[in-house]
Amino acid sequence: MAENISKVKSILVSQPEPTTDSHPFFTLASKHKVQVDFRSFIHVEGVTASDFRKDKIQIREYRNVLLTSKNAVDHYFRMCEDMRVLISPDTRYFCISEAIAYYLQKYVVYRKRKIYHGNLTIEELIPTLKKFKNEKFLMPSSDTLKPSIPNALEDAGIEYKRAVLFNTVVSDLSDLEDVTYDILVFFSPSGIKSLYKNFPEFQQNDTRLACFGSSTQKEAESMGLVVDIPAPTEKAPSMTKAISDHIKGAKK
Repeated sequence: MAENISKVKSILVSQPEPTTDSHPFFTLASKHKVQVDFRSFIHVEGVTASDFRKDKIQIREYRNVLLTSKNAVDHYFRMCEDMRVLISPDTRYFCISEAIAYYLQKYVVYRKRKIYHGNLTIEELIPTLKKFKNEKFLMPSSDTLKPSIPNALEDAGIEYKRAVLFNTVVSDLSDLEDVTYDILVFFSPSGIKSLYKNFPEFQQNDTRLACFGSSTQKEAESMGLVVDIPAPTEKAPSMTKAISDHIKGAKK
């Protein structure tokens, strides 16, 4: 990081714009009087039922469903509908976080005895999965998946089948070619890849990078980029806290 940090006036977050006014990034913008824009660098596209049939996975054979994202929830129920699969009321749902568990209410009546969740990581969910170790699990996912998830399942001896129901696709960002921001914010390696897919000649120059998670930081650094604002850290457990601290330390 440069010794002389210039004042931050604009930030681009590589995610969809939040739907709630109370989102931390809106609070950040108001507190520091900075412009915060949002733009999805990646998006997901569902796999068609005809393509999914080629994998010869019978959804109805799985009583246990392992869900690692809200997208996985949406596309699991979409595929069931497209393939006219009647979901048994006895189906158990194992969610990597409480937020995903509550999101299930969009599709099913929330019953704690059939919906289990960890706090945030697959490791926290493993003890619960082991209670059903002799049963099979279906894991709806995208074509990209954190290696830590299958690694943890295999180390624990959990029998599962991964069902790719949606793909992560690079978004078209050509309209941003002549636009500059003081800070670019990334939350996944796919976001960094999208940046270079859209702008192969991208030069960081004075632009600061804020990256959440070690895998995102490693991807940025592998492209020769400098991560000025890493998160989470001991002092900044959230992305917005890390950016806020950086803004406070910038020159006025």
